Amino acid sequence: MLKPVGPTIRDVLLLEFTIEPFTEGNPGPHVRAAVAAAEALGVSVEFGPFGSSCTVTQEQVAEVSGAIVAQAFANGATHVSLHAERIT
Repeated sequence: MLKPVGPTIRDVLLLEFTIEPFTEGNPGPHVRAAVAAAEALGVSVEFGPFGSSCTVTQEQVAEVSGAIVAQAFANGATHVSLHAERIT
C-alpha cells in the first residue's frame, strides 16, 4: 500500500495561544517574539486580537509549541495558554 505524500488532514493540529500580559492593540515583545519563533520554523501565524493560532503537522507540534512558550517567557510573559487540537 502506498503512503500519501505530505501531511494528511489527520496529521494536522491547530495550536491556539494567548500570551499575557495582554495590552489590546499593543502586543509587547513577549508576544512578538513568540510569533516570530513560530514563523522562523516555517509556520504561518494568524495574529488575532485576543490570541493567535497556527496549524502544524504532528511532527512539528513539539518544536513549535516549545518555541512559542520559551520565547514568550524569555521576553517577559507572565502566563501562556496553549490549546492544541487535531483537525479532522
